[in-house]
Amino acid sequence: MAVPASAQDLSYEPIDPSFGGNPFNSAHLLGVANAQNDYDDPDRATTNSQADIFARQLQSRLLSALSSQIVDAIFGDNPQERGTISFGGQTISFVRGLTEITLTITDNATGEVTTIVIPTFIDVD
Repeated sequence: MAVPASAQDLSYEPIDPSFGGNPFNSAHLLGVANAQNDYDDPDRATTNSQADIFARQLQSRLLSALSSQIVDAIFGDNPQERGTISFGGQTISFVRGLTEITLTITDNATGEVTTIVIPTFIDVD
């Protein structure tokens, strides 16, 4: 006696969103991977002594004050046409043009240059 056989199509859907799976799986997969990861980077400093925290906060405040002075020199009550400030291995220079201010930040150690162009708004009455 013959018995009829039945079958259906096999379909495969990957779980990992990197390979076309559901994008909502990414947070879960990252959490699982981080939970299983027991590697400690030896180059990463994990000391957070009070002196380290104080030094970071002091450096942040000093850089904030310096950036305020630069903004005041560019946009303050008596704006300058150009200027250069050097500190901590970096040189920041600015030049005021007719329609923009060009701010150039140069890392003296690596020679890397970052240029920021800030448009100026001219009030026409």
